[in-house]
Amino acid sequence: MNLALPLAVTAGIFSASAMAAPASPAPFSPMTTAPASVISGSASPMAVSTAEAKRTLALSLSQQYQQLAPVLHDKINQYQLNAPLNELKQNKRAAPFARSMMAVDKALRAEKGIEEYTDSIMELRLADQSMLARWQAGQSPLFAWEPEGNDQHWNYIEAYDIDGNIHLLDVHEVPERPVLVVDTNSRQELEAGIRAMNDEIKRLQGEKYPDTAPRSMALQSFSAADNGFETQAEVPSISTTVLTKIRLKDDQEPWISGKAEVYAIVTGVNPTRDEPVLDIIDMPYLDYSETDYSPNQVLIHWQRYRWSAADMLLMEKDDGTNYKDLARALLEVATAALKAIPDPEVQAYAVIPQLTGKVLEAIPDSWATNDDDFIDVYYTLRQGVTYTDYAAAGNNATATFTPLTIDPTQ
Repeated sequence: MNLALPLAVTAGIFSASAMAAPASPAPFSPMTTAPASVISGSASPMAVSTAEAKRTLALSLSQQYQQLAPVLHDKINQYQLNAPLNELKQNKRAAPFARSMMAVDKALRAEKGIEEYTDSIMELRLADQSMLARWQAGQSPLFAWEPEGNDQHWNYIEAYDIDGNIHLLDVHEVPERPVLVVDTNSRQELEAGIRAMNDEIKRLQGEKYPDTAPRSMALQSFSAADNGFETQAEVPSISTTVLTKIRLKDDQEPWISGKAEVYAIVTGVNPTRDEPVLDIIDMPYLDYSETDYSPNQVLIHWQRYRWSAADMLLMEKDDGTNYKDLARALLEVATAALKAIPDPEVQAYAVIPQLTGKVLEAIPDSWATNDDDFIDVYYTLRQGVTYTDYAAAGNNATATFTPLTIDPTQ
């Protein structure tokens, strides 16, 4: 149900015409044009907030919608609900709006620390599949963006109509009226972000241990003197733990954010030195709560860990994260926690929950503007053990983990 209150923007504040609202929202001065520094691409990444940049684009979209509507109807359909920036900028009709979007896109990629990993992340997206038929039939849409801050504290979603009026939409109820969202492509952003995080962790640990070669699982070869041919040396099997089923009760995602983008952080201790191991693993299939998924995904390579135990945090990506900063924060917190333990060998794998606990303590305070949502945590997953329909510590995730030994190619 659409719980929006249509409000006219008058003299830079909200005014409810012919209706009395029980409580007035905070005053708001809409920008009628995007900041010149953002449109020209000269703004520093932090000069304009992510939400404010998207707000400006949403207003511009509402003003140009009649021109853009044929393009959007061509791009958005039952097969895809989004119109990526790379496609919009190739269309002459959409080119003026796409240029504004490109400037914001460039600033956001720099702010998120992923400019080296993807050439664009922004898109226009129909908020929900249920809106498609009404929008295709000609119902006028609203134009929205994600608010700033932790989504658990959002009071409403703001959206423009084609006349520039603001509507306040319920955070949890999907509106009946079509809503076009100015947003980043969360899947594309997270894929780039995970690469950035893993690369940053490798870089930081490589700087600290420049003479330590990474442990390789590649096949080794040697020259056989008796026949002159290269022969494969014996390669050990690989011990892993596979995620065979998972279900979430709540993916922590409001309707305006679209599908959930979940990733895992597997924590443990390096097998050769007293340093934490942090593996960031994408879970691209895990889109919705109350749905069973059977990915058969390898989550833990046990050769990377000192003891036969590891922890796994489940996180949901939200806006505002700088992925390189997040990687540094993860590594710093885990390293400091490990150094504070007098004798890790005596405590063995009991050390790992202490590392995970310190990482969890850091999550709300310093990692993001719209904080990456903590979904749940699995403590002390053991090598070689099967866990069937196993509830995580917060009872928000239920999963089945199965040991798998991967033999070398014959």
